[in-house]
Amino acid sequence: MITTDFVPGSPCWLDLGAPDVRAAAAFYGAVLGWDYESMGEGEDMEGGMFRKDGKVVAGLGKLTEEGARPAWMIYYSVTDADATTRAVESAGGTVRVPPRDLDEWGRMAQYSDPLGGQFAVWQPGKDKGVELVDEPGSLSWTELYTSDAAASKEFYGGLFGWQYSDMELPGGGGTYVLITPAGLPEERMHGGLMQLPREHLALSAGRPYWHPVFAVADCDAAVAKVTENGGSVQMGPEDAEGVGRLAVCLDPSNADFVVLTPVRS
Repeated sequence: MITTDFVPGSPCWLDLGAPDVRAAAAFYGAVLGWDYESMGEGEDMEGGMFRKDGKVVAGLGKLTEEGARPAWMIYYSVTDADATTRAVESAGGTVRVPPRDLDEWGRMAQYSDPLGGQFAVWQPGKDKGVELVDEPGSLSWTELYTSDAAASKEFYGGLFGWQYSDMELPGGGGTYVLITPAGLPEERMHGGLMQLPREHLALSAGRPYWHPVFAVADCDAAVAKVTENGGSVQMGPEDAEGVGRLAVCLDPSNADFVVLTPVRS
């Protein structure tokens, strides 16, 4: 489970780069019950925050990078963004956005892993990260699809100290790698990674990519809202033993995410 104590190496923030901020705000409001709070002035709505029950759950901004696809960016908590940047470069990754301060709120940087998968880090200042997780309408898991699981495990394990455990998927579906922050027990797992052929990574032209999993009270109802509001479904809804009922979805701009109604113990 993800919690809001945000130990180093745990997911702490996420934001969406969208070509149409207003349309994205309306879509996720309909699907996840989010309220959008613009941080700008005027009609352009260049960016702001999503809230659920008054608590910040994600960010939203205008997609401005030339050639970039609409996508969710997941941020992992670190104690020193500059040291993390040096470690990324030493391990063969690429710095996309060098470390920079966001006033007193914290320090961020964005990277690509050696295979091209994009991710980010957040060194907290006054702002530790999102305010609601692991509840309906909030982040409950992070997931990497990669063409080389061994290489991804080596890179991220070296960078964040992640602990891994393997789970065989039913029906010969392959191995799913579970991720736990360094030094924490397995009940604090926060994500997973799965190897897929490059041709199955068409969204990112064969490069690995991270996406968020959002908890929902009713997976089928959430999927209905996705399609009613211009999104589409790549897989599901289907039941995953011991996990819950889930579906892999695309918003109207083809940013990918998962909705999951988890099995509650």
